[in-house]
Amino acid sequence: MSLSLIFYIAAFIAVVSAIFVVLNKNAVYSAILLVLCFFSLAMIYLLLEAYFLAVLEIFIYAGAIMVLFLFVVMLLNLGREKALPHFMRLQRSLSLMLVILFFFGVSLIMLSGAGDLHQPVTKFSKGSVYSLGEALFTKFLLPFEVASLLLLVALIGTVYLAKKKI
Repeated sequence: MSLSLIFYIAAFIAVVSAIFVVLNKNAVYSAILLVLCFFSLAMIYLLLEAYFLAVLEIFIYAGAIMVLFLFVVMLLNLGREKALPHFMRLQRSLSLMLVILFFFGVSLIMLSGAGDLHQPVTKFSKGSVYSLGEALFTKFLLPFEVASLLLLVALIGTVYLAKKKI
C-alpha cells in the first residue's frame, strides 16, 4: 500500500470522526469519536516520521486529556439543552454554509493539480525530541504555561459547579 493512500485514509477518518464529534448529541460518544480522530492524527504524524509527536498525541491527548474530558462530562451530568428555534435555524444555516465552503476549498485544492503529496528531500526533523523541547521551553514557554493554568482553572470550576449541585 502506498504512503499516499494511507495518508488519505487516515485524513478521511480524521475528518469524518471530527464531523461526527460536532454533530453527535451525546457528549460521551463525541469524546470517543474524538479519540478516533486523535489516533488518525497520530497515524499522520507517523507518516511524517515524527514518531515522538505521534506517541505524545496518543499518550497525552487520547489518554490523559480524554480521561479529563470524560471525567468532566460525567461529573456535570450534561443533559439536552433546549435551544431557541431562531438560534437553531441560524446555527443550521451557518453550519451548512461552512460545510459548503470547506468542500469548495477541498475541491479547489484537488483540482489545482496537487495530486501527489509533497515529499521533502530531507528527513522531517521538526518532530524530534530536541527541537520540540527547545521550542517548547524557549519560544512557546508563556503559551504553554497559560494553557496549563487554563486547564487548572477549568478543572477547579468544574468541581465547584459539581459541588454546588450536591
